[in-house]
Amino acid sequence: MFESPAFAQAAGAAAPGGAVVGLLQFAPYIAIFAIFYFLMIRPQQQRMKAHRAMIDAVKKGDEVVTGGGIIGKATKVTDTEVEVEVAPTVKLRVLKGTLSDVRLKTVPAAANDSNSKTGA
Repeated sequence: MFESPAFAQAAGAAAPGGAVVGLLQFAPYIAIFAIFYFLMIRPQQQRMKAHRAMIDAVKKGDEVVTGGGIIGKATKVTDTEVEVEVAPTVKLRVLKGTLSDVRLKTVPAAANDSNSKTGA
């Protein structure tokens, strides 16, 4: 009895700039998405692309590191697998996708290198 019924008032005509105001409400969300894209998503995609290129370029003789941390020398490479020699008589077959790093084989410098300068 003490409460009176409330009736909704009729809405007036929409303001002429209503679409602009609606777009401005989404502007912070668009800005946040752009920041996330350029600071997080795009660099991650570039790293994945570089890692995939490194894994695809593995060849016989390269030193590889598996996802489990095993370091060995690639002795046989196929499309999907790599045979890794971890000891003189121990060879493992691993999937290329499980490789985490490829260290290119380096040629050691000769002991009698004429380019090396000695104190004499």
